[in-house]
Amino acid sequence: MSQTLSLVGDPEADRILTEHPFALLTGMLLDQQIPMEVAFDGPRKIVERLGSIEPATVAATDPEEFVALCSTPPAVHRFPRSMGQRVHDLATAVVQDHGGDAAAIWTEGNPDGREILRRLKKLPGFGDQKARIFLALLGKQRGLTAEGWREAAGDYGRDGVHMSIADVTDPGSLEQVRAWKKEKKAAARAGRG
Repeated sequence: MSQTLSLVGDPEADRILTEHPFALLTGMLLDQQIPMEVAFDGPRKIVERLGSIEPATVAATDPEEFVALCSTPPAVHRFPRSMGQRVHDLATAVVQDHGGDAAAIWTEGNPDGREILRRLKKLPGFGDQKARIFLALLGKQRGLTAEGWREAAGDYGRDGVHMSIADVTDPGSLEQVRAWKKEKKAAARAGRG
């Protein structure tokens, strides 16, 4: 693995993301309609309340209990019920399809970038864009060397860009990603008008 992640700016939250592949996957799942660092802090909240972020533990927890745990203030997400259920579904899929090892998604059988992207897109809550961003995060910050990962990640895999969580390494780069997203949203609004 490469360096310790700095996605949240909180040492404990970033440690959990760095040490637990399922935590990183969960943070990516939660990264919608809330600030990136809040999404990636979700796994720390789950660990504090459940005692673990291991997929088998999450999947073995009663779904209603898990959703209630995600809803406890401060909630894991702005939409704690639906996103709590998605995290539970994700854990169940990782247990059933990958033996409880989230990292197997990108390591088992020495897959190339296209295969990793295909596997990610099969996960609950992972559409094309989310899968590409996560693939770029693995390549840029987690030492993934799978052949063709940059191509499979599309624009998110390019060097020198600040487009997504894959490019966040410190508070400065977080602000650059925010500025890019704001500019993109403004351009989209202008295009519709």
